[in-house]
Amino acid sequence: MEFKENLKMYQEGINEELKKYIKNKDVPEKILNSSMEYSLMAGGKRLRPILIVATYEIFKKDIKKCLPYAVAIEMIHNFSLIHDDLPGIDNDDFRHGKLTNHKKYNEATAILAGDGLLNNAYIVISEDLKKTDSKEIKTKIRVLNEFTLAVDRMIAGEYVDTEYEGKEIQAEYLDYIHENKTGALLKLCVRTGAILAECKEQDLEILTKYAEKIGLAFQIKDDILSEEGNEEILGKPVGNDKAKGKCTYVSKYGLEGAKEKLNKITEEAIEELKIYGKKAEFLNQLAFYIKDRNK
Repeated sequence: MEFKENLKMYQEGINEELKKYIKNKDVPEKILNSSMEYSLMAGGKRLRPILIVATYEIFKKDIKKCLPYAVAIEMIHNFSLIHDDLPGIDNDDFRHGKLTNHKKYNEATAILAGDGLLNNAYIVISEDLKKTDSKEIKTKIRVLNEFTLAVDRMIAGEYVDTEYEGKEIQAEYLDYIHENKTGALLKLCVRTGAILAECKEQDLEILTKYAEKIGLAFQIKDDILSEEGNEEILGKPVGNDKAKGKCTYVSKYGLEGAKEKLNKITEEAIEELKIYGKKAEFLNQLAFYIKDRNK
């Protein structure tokens, strides 16, 4: 089966799973629930939950065990997008070709929708923990701990990004921003799939290196698309980062330098997975997908 068909299959499976967690609208806070659903089901790539499932499948095939965590990570990701788009941070009007949450509803509703999605992620995880037997509970508590730490790092990265907007920063600070703001959640996804599959610590180390590299590749590609992407395909304006004076891999290394860095880091990510052969074929192809995507 071709990569695109596999990707679509994963995306459809994740979307069906997410629908199970859409809240009842016939309540006083029905507009809030609609706002949460609006962002959660807006049609993103579902890359993060897919990473959890695809990594898990290197070691085990029954994916039911990891689905609650795939749902939770997508809720956390969408919380971050809602808040990222707010006037006080990036002040964006469009995402996925649709109005951003605060433009569709209002700023107060968007803030609370983001808060709600973050909290609901932990409700999903805690409900799963309640049903877990004593043999597996330690593994899942480890995953919960990694979730909390990754979200903490994502928030820290977002802060440093906003704090240094319009300022010249050193290369290590640029790496620090994106290792945390973007990379922390992507690394969490790979590690979650691996830990839930009860892989060996040696495997976890290998997969963590892969995750760190695709996390960096994802951010570099985002910066490149912000410079030369197609607005109609991206579903949001191009050139916003430059207009706001954000320090990106393009502003730091130039467009060609950023592309060279992207190619190099992608090849390094692929190299990490050689030990798994065909079992990691989808993750290999996903690294190229991240490098070559147009949105």
